[in-house]
Amino acid sequence: MTSAAIQSHNIKTAATWNAGGQQYERVSQTIADSIEHCVIRLAPRPGERVLDVATGTGLAARRVAARGATVIGVDLGADLIEAARAAAAEARLTIDFRVGDAEKLPFEDQSFDAVISTCGVMFVRDPQTAATELARVCRKGGRLGLTTWPADGTIAGLFKIMKPYMPEPPSPPPPSPFEWGSREKVRQLLGSAFDLRFETGTTVLRQPSGLAVWELFVAGYGPTKSLAVSLDPERRESLERDFIAYHDSFKTELGIAMPRDYLVTIGIRK
Repeated sequence: MTSAAIQSHNIKTAATWNAGGQQYERVSQTIADSIEHCVIRLAPRPGERVLDVATGTGLAARRVAARGATVIGVDLGADLIEAARAAAAEARLTIDFRVGDAEKLPFEDQSFDAVISTCGVMFVRDPQTAATELARVCRKGGRLGLTTWPADGTIAGLFKIMKPYMPEPPSPPPPSPFEWGSREKVRQLLGSAFDLRFETGTTVLRQPSGLAVWELFVAGYGPTKSLAVSLDPERRESLERDFIAYHDSFKTELGIAMPRDYLVTIGIRK
């Protein structure tokens, strides 16, 4: 990892998200329609310079690049960035992927025509600093696109299932990432810099069973994988049981169909 690119207070966060590595792409694919929703509303154009913040394995970056934009993608996780580079090469897309910190973006002021982050920047430790950075690197008249999960949604519900198995948070605890799923909170963070508009959507997780969801997430979703690795065998088995039961509650005759509501934010830089 390029440690100089990551602030010290984010090193542990970087390791958590990086744990999914190449397998995180399989998780991203389950929300591909929500990512495409944001890309459609952002409407990147050929020749524009676009930044994808917390790019993961680069799915949003690839969708933007396929529309002809020049794309840079940054993420805390070095292994995620390597996977993003490989996926872009396989798709024959030229994208500049770099290890980078959303709270300290290594770019000049107003250097992008558009900035996007799909279920990524919402997980920063310092939301206001990250919001300021998003605004700083976006040119006047440029655009911002975000996809975020709300506090009353099923993704937040998943984190509630994992919470009893996590270490006690520091005091005071960090802000909830799911605050970014609230229009009011997004306006607080970004309303002074952007004219904001909103749209909601729902993406559905479709898997054969709760066990299949567990196997997907414990292999490729950093927070779940890191948590499972940290537990003793008995606690890990208990987490697995609770995780599977949660997803099995969304079972149909054909398998799991878990609706996951999200918020899309589009901003125009003032």
